[in-house]
Amino acid sequence: MTIQSEPEGLDPSLGVIMNERRRLINLAYRLLGSLADAEDVVQETYARWYAMSRQRQEAVESPGGWLTTVASRICLDLLGSARARRERYVGEWIPEPLPEPAEWTDGRPGITADPADRVTLDESVSMAFLVVLDSMTPAERVAFVLHDVFRYSFAEVAEIVGRTPAACRQLASSARRRIRDAQAPATPAARRAGIVRDFKQAWEAGDIDALIGLLAPGATATGDGGGLVGAEPRPVEGAERIARFFVDRASAVPGVTILECTVNGQPGLVARQEGVTVSVMAFDIAGDRITHIWAILNPDKLRPWTAR
Repeated sequence: MTIQSEPEGLDPSLGVIMNERRRLINLAYRLLGSLADAEDVVQETYARWYAMSRQRQEAVESPGGWLTTVASRICLDLLGSARARRERYVGEWIPEPLPEPAEWTDGRPGITADPADRVTLDESVSMAFLVVLDSMTPAERVAFVLHDVFRYSFAEVAEIVGRTPAACRQLASSARRRIRDAQAPATPAARRAGIVRDFKQAWEAGDIDALIGLLAPGATATGDGGGLVGAEPRPVEGAERIARFFVDRASAVPGVTILECTVNGQPGLVARQEGVTVSVMAFDIAGDRITHIWAILNPDKLRPWTAR
């Protein structure tokens, strides 16, 4: 994404304003679970800033605070309409996966995305975390992300979402309970990577028994094709069903290479066919077993991965 603006000599505040861009991308992605939507929100936010007269801009005490407020309100509006959009979405909807920041592209071979468009990868953008966020009400999600992730006070959150500080505190508390209830005991990073690697090897070998041994009995695998490519319309549940599904899928789609990668800051896998990324897989692990697999196949959600 490129923001067109006036030459720096004509706008002394340009550096300050544009320095907020990465933080806004980080905020909007966590709120929406979509890099494409986050980019649109940030572009709209800057458009509104530059639509104001220079006099009105100079009257803003905190340009960064103004931009955050506007971006958050745009996100809140989008989240409010998300249910209707999801009803039109074909199949299951999964948040957009992100690679390591240094490996991002803008979809054109050999072109690296602007560092200001990169999302900082931490626990708050893991796929499991984003999926729980997606189950929240828009107000819960905005209050929680602004306060618990970006450390805004409840007074500041209240001004953004149009509720009282006490109400925002309750919203964040409710969201916190959802996160806590969904979280499994943490598995060390090296162990997580080892389990994903074992899954990859068992999958490539077509070893159903080994796959079953790596999956929790009640594991769930969800695919997101968005109606653009083939994907299971409903989650596949149960270790044996998932194992057989993955083995059958591999035999049905020849010439696919599976690579280990980092997906939203966690160990994951990417499937490539003839050099093109066709699927990105994120995992949630409890103890020594995989509890969830999210496979994103929708090409619109794979833009940062297309030239890898």
